Amino acid sequence: MSAVITEGAECGLSPLADDDLDRLLLIRHFETTLLRLFGEGLLSGTTHTCLGQEYVPVALNPLLREDDFTLSNHRGHGHFLARYGGEAAGLLAEIMGREGALCGGVGGSQHIHHRGFLSTGVQGESLPVAVGIALRMRRTGRGALACVYIGDGTWGEGAVHEALNMAALWNAPVLVVVENNGIAQSTPTEREMAGTVAGRAAAFGVPYHGVDSIDVNTIRAGLAGPVAAVRESAFPLVVEFFTHRLGPHSKGDDTRTPQQLAAVRDRDWHARYARAFPGRFAAADEKWRRHVDALVAEVSARPLATR
Repeated sequence: MSAVITEGAECGLSPLADDDLDRLLLIRHFETTLLRLFGEGLLSGTTHTCLGQEYVPVALNPLLREDDFTLSNHRGHGHFLARYGGEAAGLLAEIMGREGALCGGVGGSQHIHHRGFLSTGVQGESLPVAVGIALRMRRTGRGALACVYIGDGTWGEGAVHEALNMAALWNAPVLVVVENNGIAQSTPTEREMAGTVAGRAAAFGVPYHGVDSIDVNTIRAGLAGPVAAVRESAFPLVVEFFTHRLGPHSKGDDTRTPQQLAAVRDRDWHARYARAFPGRFAAADEKWRRHVDALVAEVSARPLATR
């Protein structure tokens, strides 16, 4: 059994298992390092970090089986690392275009296909693909599901509604994870989406579950039953996380005010867990900071990918 952080739990957070803490901090330092590398001119192309939202895939990961399929979006590094943390070097090599890249260095930051994972930078594309994969899984009769991550802004794409309609009609076991961070690139959600995600799920007769917590254990306990029901009943489920995007949309394009950014930083899971469990968290944080630094040094020394 994994050890847990056992210092006095403040801020309403329960103790973290080591495995969860390790994944959270790996993703955090991987993402902050990418922004630093871009700032130093060591990366090309683009990248979109999941800073502030790392706890979402980490909380979900133990509820997913090895034969489940994960579909992600432009902000997908955390989704990948939550499932395949041991392959962080391959992901970094993909982003840096170095030897050992997951997709030969041609997918870059956004377009990854590796094992049971597929990401795309095309808004709204992943849900229709997820429905197709889920239908195939249902026919095998093994109880596997497709887990697809989308954002609040993606609900403006017609393909999302068409796919949800088909999923409900055809009983596709799809777990639709909505990371509602309150902002679509630079537009506040209330200015770009009419109604609510819950209302849209209800229109298709699809069950809905809202999550307004950063506590990994609480989230996991609350979702264990609904996720199991997706497998058993072969029917879609929409899970909406009310979360916060700590970093910019891409690299340096954050249009929020200093006051808004300060409020987001105060609610960040990293800051809150650090306050709640200072000793153990600080040691783990430094360990994973060094780990990612070593990863960057090793991958940077590799030859360029030649695919």
